[in-house]
Amino acid sequence: MELSDYIYTCSAGETFDSVARNVYGDENYAPELLCSNPEQSRTLIFKGGEVLLLPVIVIPEETDDTDGLPETAPWRSDA
Repeated sequence: MELSDYIYTCSAGETFDSVARNVYGDENYAPELLCSNPEQSRTLIFKGGEVLLLPVIVIPEETDDTDGLPETAPWRSDA
């Protein structure tokens, strides 16, 4: 995992989940934060002032594509 040149200073009461949501827009990136900051891996709630190294995460762009699925079931007719 590549680390960015950015750091994040935690506020009191934050968690890895909340930092991931604030930085990346999704708490599902918390494991990447944990892996990049093993010295803090046992911290459940930050006291404030802890500095985290931020990994580079490529966030996929949202699309309107529904994987080619129709919007309605084929057997439904609106006629």
